[in-house]
Amino acid sequence: MTDFLTALGLALAIEGALYGLFPNAMRRMMARALAEPAESIRIGALIMAALGVGLVWLARS
Repeated sequence: MTDFLTALGLALAIEGALYGLFPNAMRRMMARALAEPAESIRIGALIMAALGVGLVWLARS
């Protein structure tokens, strides 16, 4: 549970820093994401999730 909270805190810190440092770029990125088809977003998200699980697995082994 500690690892989960650490990962969640790190994700929030990184995302917060991006929105704080580059608000206009993040708005443009969100607008582009809204224009993408749902299937493209789904595939990209699943690939990123698999990469994340793989990285955690490598770090823990």
